[in-house]
Amino acid sequence: MTTAIAVPQTRQRVSARPVPRVTAQVFAQMRYPEQRTELIKGEVAVMSPASVEHGKITMRIGARLEAYASRVGVGQVYAAETGFIIGRNPDTVRAPDVAFVRQERVADMEDTTGFGRFAPDLAVEVVSPNDSAAYLRRKVSDWLQAGAQQVWVIYPDTATVEVHLPNRRAYTLTGEDTLEGGELLPGFTCPVAEIFA
Repeated sequence: MTTAIAVPQTRQRVSARPVPRVTAQVFAQMRYPEQRTELIKGEVAVMSPASVEHGKITMRIGARLEAYASRVGVGQVYAAETGFIIGRNPDTVRAPDVAFVRQERVADMEDTTGFGRFAPDLAVEVVSPNDSAAYLRRKVSDWLQAGAQQVWVIYPDTATVEVHLPNRRAYTLTGEDTLEGGELLPGFTCPVAEIFA
């Protein structure tokens, strides 16, 4: 004879109210000491601080871009964690490791009390060990869809750089190659090996 065993059922409370989304304006006032944050479609994403290697590589490529931009006078370079609003309703605020904005767009973008109002022309992302391939694809896609002309993804573990351009297939540079700025940064060159030296 088989005995039926009653299994207690748990009731889940279903909320009729949607979770409120954070706007870029509210996000600008929020504080997360010692943590990096971005706003992704109205939700705050908290990330751990960058590693020493990450910081070194970011500084190295940022310094090269800043030296180039200052010498040629083609635009403004922004340091890591500068926020750019790249989506509205719900709002998205991304912060690349290094960003470049062409000179003719700088005046339209800058507001010393807030985020950049649109995507930079170049977004540079230095990959952290815990960044998944899906996360990186989404981030690159976000930048390009928002209007970035180039996205450089730097991989410290393989000492390579992926270059992404709108409507074109990405390509990978190794230590034997030279990273070039193309039409966006005419005359800019950087041996890939020097990024990781």
